[in-house]
Amino acid sequence: MSRLLRSRQCESGEGVGGLRKLGIIGGTTWSSTALYYDHINRCVAQSLGGLHSARLIIESIDFEDYAAFHRANDLAGGNAMIVESAKRLKAAGAEGLVLASNTMHCAHAEVTMATGLPIIDIREVTADRLTADRRTRIALLGTRFTMTEPFAREPYEQRGIVVHELAAEWRTEIDRIIYEELAVGRVVRDSQRKLKTLVTDLAKQKVQAVVLGCTELVLAVDVRANILPVYDTTAIHARACVDWMLAEQEEARAAA
Repeated sequence: MSRLLRSRQCESGEGVGGLRKLGIIGGTTWSSTALYYDHINRCVAQSLGGLHSARLIIESIDFEDYAAFHRANDLAGGNAMIVESAKRLKAAGAEGLVLASNTMHCAHAEVTMATGLPIIDIREVTADRLTADRRTRIALLGTRFTMTEPFAREPYEQRGIVVHELAAEWRTEIDRIIYEELAVGRVVRDSQRKLKTLVTDLAKQKVQAVVLGCTELVLAVDVRANILPVYDTTAIHARACVDWMLAEQEEARAAA
């Protein structure tokens, strides 16, 4: 599916109706889900003009319940929670799904099997962007699961992109910043400085780009003011969602 999705800047155009309806599983955390809602609606409005907005159904889970599975190292339990959310979105009329979290993509295969709906994959669209930009060595920042588990790394590695191994102390600190600060809406200046220092250190280790593999990290990392290119998976994913929602319109225009 990723080959059909174009994570590119929105282009203005006249609306012709028929937007696909997208189901979003959010709440991990609510702050990054709000970023998705804002990005997607702004991009749809820019693309179609007038009073257009996105056709969205949002299932926002209680992050405390989801995080409890992770604290217990029970990824299967967390995945089951996501699958149930996906089923409810399908029953509500969603034509496609987006898991608004990098870590949540460990449930990708189970959600696909349970619903049969297309999923716009944050890993795939980000990896496609990196490939297009000829980045071959990256640092992937995120929760401890995203930084260490195969589900998060494989889509990059399958494209020949090397995922740089972060030191254990950095993995611990990034995970702490996400769960103890960003997940509860706190942006701490000291943590911002630490992350900037990390990016500077990674540049010295021949890393070509940094991927913010947690949808909250953009709250603490300035993607425009770092020594290395920084890829915001939240923005990349949201634009890919809009491409999918508008795909039928673009096909109709091409055939006209």
